[in-house]
Amino acid sequence: MAAIALLAALVTPAAAEPDTKALERLVRQDCGSCHGLTLKGGLGPDIRPQALNHHDRDSLTTLILDGVPGTAMPPWRPLLSDEEAIWIADYLLNGAEE
Repeated sequence: MAAIALLAALVTPAAAEPDTKALERLVRQDCGSCHGLTLKGGLGPDIRPQALNHHDRDSLTTLILDGVPGTAMPPWRPLLSDEEAIWIADYLLNGAEE
C-alpha cells in the first residue's frame, strides 16, 4: 500500500516538474527492493553509474518505462510519466548519493 501511495503522489500535471523527493524515495525503496537498498545489486543487477555505463539516458529511460520482458523488471510506463522516467535515468547515470 505504501508503494501505491507513493506512486499516487508522483502523478503530476503534464506541465509540472517531477517531484524529485518522491522520485528519489521511489528509487531507494521500490527499485531498491530488487536492486538492493544501496543499488549495488540484489535480485536485480547493480544500478550504480559504473554498472550502467553501457546505457545512455534514452536507453535507460526506455528500460525504466517498458521493463525487460522475461525478467523481474516491470514496466513503469503505467505509473510514471516520461519526464519522471528521464529524471530517474539521469539520477542513476549521474550517481545517487548513498
